[in-house]
Amino acid sequence: MGLEAQLRGRIRVALDALARAGELDGELARSGKFSVEPPRKGGSGDVATNVALALGKAAGKKPRDLAEAIASHLRIDALVREVEVAGPGFLNVSLEREAFVCILASVLDAGDGYGRGAAATGERINVEFVSANPTGPLLVSHGRGAVVGDAVARLLEAVGHRVTREYYINDFGNQIRLLAESVLASHEGRDPPEGGYGGWYVADLARFIAANRGELFEAADDAEKLSRLARQAVTLMLGGIPGSSDLGIRDTLARLGVQFDVWTSEESLHRWGRVAATLAELDSKGRLVDSEGARFFVVDADDENEKDRVVKKTDGNFTYFASDIAYHDDKIHRGFDRMIDVWGADHHGYIARTRAAIDALGHDSNKFEVLLFQLVSLLREGKPYKMGKRLGNLITIQEVQDEIDEAAKSPTAGADALRYFYLSRKVDTPIDLDIELAKKQGLDNPVFYVQYGHARLCSILRVARERCGFEVPPFTAALAGRIEHRLELDLLANVGRYPDVVAEAAAAREPFKLLSYLRDLAQSFQSYYTVLRQEGDPILPPARELVDGWQKTWDEEKTLARLLWVDALRTVYAGGLGVLGITAHERMERIEREEDAVD
Repeated sequence: MGLEAQLRGRIRVALDALARAGELDGELARSGKFSVEPPRKGGSGDVATNVALALGKAAGKKPRDLAEAIASHLRIDALVREVEVAGPGFLNVSLEREAFVCILASVLDAGDGYGRGAAATGERINVEFVSANPTGPLLVSHGRGAVVGDAVARLLEAVGHRVTREYYINDFGNQIRLLAESVLASHEGRDPPEGGYGGWYVADLARFIAANRGELFEAADDAEKLSRLARQAVTLMLGGIPGSSDLGIRDTLARLGVQFDVWTSEESLHRWGRVAATLAELDSKGRLVDSEGARFFVVDADDENEKDRVVKKTDGNFTYFASDIAYHDDKIHRGFDRMIDVWGADHHGYIARTRAAIDALGHDSNKFEVLLFQLVSLLREGKPYKMGKRLGNLITIQEVQDEIDEAAKSPTAGADALRYFYLSRKVDTPIDLDIELAKKQGLDNPVFYVQYGHARLCSILRVARERCGFEVPPFTAALAGRIEHRLELDLLANVGRYPDVVAEAAAAREPFKLLSYLRDLAQSFQSYYTVLRQEGDPILPPARELVDGWQKTWDEEKTLARLLWVDALRTVYAGGLGVLGITAHERMERIEREEDAVD
């Protein structure tokens, strides 16, 4: 349990005491909503709350009077040193030293498990994301949905949910037929059909299939033969074309750090009768009607914002919506407590109709959630980024990763940069990704800055061991009591918030909250590090002072206490980066050059 959650519990105890004394309604004391957060910049205390402001009106009390009443109960808490009533009724709470000792002990005791919920204690959740048509390589626009979906899944797992990551392969319908016809046209030296595909990969598909499955081109104008050609093309788009330097969809995602547990084929839903069976069930419930040769799903008469939707066209072919109804019905029948779909913002109109179909089938549509992500704009030094050598203005994930990896001379730099920028804002906010900025190996690159924060902590522990002979000691309360600097206590309070941040980010499906927390942690540590050097009180003795007998005048106990503290920061930092899927480097070239100056 995080620091904010603990204080929230203590406030509830104070509210309950007021309710027992007849000064507050019992239901309000139990369920009234309020915030607990770090104090505002320049504010006092270790934690702040708006409880009196949030509940004052409902309680029929002036917020400041209610704040004073709550403060009187908090002041007798053993872990509370001081409570200040500020402004119209804010409470700024300062903690006793013992509270910080407990935070440090909790982190070091839990290790990598700090901030994580017990496994399999939550819901069984299906997260479906990416699900791009397998008619071309994955583009940068697909990447945001991939990273957001993966980060949300990681957050949900971190708080104890059982998560299944799923990719829905849209391998049925007109687009797949056009892919097959495009491959056939390339094989025959013709232009692609109207609406077809002409990218370099189509020629690669045609060459590989001709060399290895040439029979698929024989009589490909036959519907069945064209269908087989389409299935072969989709298989190669997913798995990669042997001999090509370009990755398939699976490997592109894996290189981005995204793995799936389940790949569900839309075509298989039709082949095994799932679509037909689901539509038959809707028909039996009176939710399908025939009109002008087509079949429609009938929306609820009370829903004025939706209209009836086609599920079977006049030519006898099923619509994508028909497949989608069957697909979500199938997921519910697989026993998931919740379904989270990650879609592009242009799919907003599909939410209400999908929810209506889930309700019509007799399921609870509250189990269904959709995260809509906005567009990604690529920039180069602040100007529109133009690359896409093979697809015109369409830029692939692989192209961007290759450029960043090459510049950074690191096989993970591109993935880390993309993950950072994709997660740096709320999903409903457009983002700009500056390629030149992402390639820089300096602190003005926000990706580098966050990773540098972790590497700096690792460097301090390494230098302590290799240069000074100091190992991180076992935890003791006495040693933890030597953590005395105000900025050290502030950072410990921030570390104590980590479980709350993870829980809040998971509940809100907002990975950017965790990334923002890590940025703040990195900035706070860097400020602390600078202040220590200015005060002449470094964590470790500078290299120039390591002369014979230096240990006699050095406060070894304080250093060991600080190493415990640094190790706790490193643990939380690495945990947060791990949840986001960003590499937590232990060494970075810039720090290696600076090690002689590490304090």
